[in-house]
Amino acid sequence: MLNDIDIRELHVNGFILKRSFFSKDEINALSKACDRDENMQKHINGYEDKDGKAVTHTLWNHPKDDIFGAFARSEKIVNSIEKFFNKEIYHYHSKLIWKRPGDGAFNWHQDYGYWYKNGCLFPDMASCTISIDASTKENGCLQFLKGSHLLGRIDHMVVNGQEQADPERIAEAKKTLDHEYLITEPGDALLFHSNLLHRSDANNSDNSRRAMICCYNTKDNNPYKKHHHPQYIPLSKIPDNQIMNFAEKMSSSDEHFLRVKDVDQEWAKTKDVSTKNQS
Repeated sequence: MLNDIDIRELHVNGFILKRSFFSKDEINALSKACDRDENMQKHINGYEDKDGKAVTHTLWNHPKDDIFGAFARSEKIVNSIEKFFNKEIYHYHSKLIWKRPGDGAFNWHQDYGYWYKNGCLFPDMASCTISIDASTKENGCLQFLKGSHLLGRIDHMVVNGQEQADPERIAEAKKTLDHEYLITEPGDALLFHSNLLHRSDANNSDNSRRAMICCYNTKDNNPYKKHHHPQYIPLSKIPDNQIMNFAEKMSSSDEHFLRVKDVDQEWAKTKDVSTKNQS
């Protein structure tokens, strides 16, 4: 769990990187589950980036009694984010980023850039990215602009199926804010605010860069309209010393997985959506 110094850093920088946040045994269990879980494999989907390279992930809403749910419900993550906001939180969704060799890039964006469109009034939302594999510049590690969460929400548009922050704003922000690369080892975790600007390059290496991202919303920021992610549902936490009890438990149902086209259909209803072909 984050201490008071960590919380202050998270408020100032918009992120905090915790080395070895999860043990080798826990990450090995998660890694094996990614390879063995048929539902996770079956529901890999995505789109192409501007260079025609695949951007793939598996996306789901509700944490179950499996190894993936154990991470998303772990006290070390949930209690840390609740301490940051000083509010109760609930699980908004999780996803696995596969980032296989040759996979494409993610545009500069803020998570709240599109969660805003889901009826979340405030940016009182945060995520935890868990490194399953080592991340390097070569395999497309996460990049971010330090302190960019303080810019507030930036206008976003859809380009090639991805949300992208206003390029003019990004260019100006990069003149002022440090552009950092997240070099990690398996088990490291990045906790970050929903307004932090981040992106990643294509994977130009021979190694995958898998990561699990657990996303949370505060209870009192319950979306005012129904959409493809859930409204408030109380979150049942799992003690950190019990994560390994779920090591052999794979996902048991495919009903809670989401497809990119389902999300795209909702985005298409918003007024500020544009595509690369619009003029």
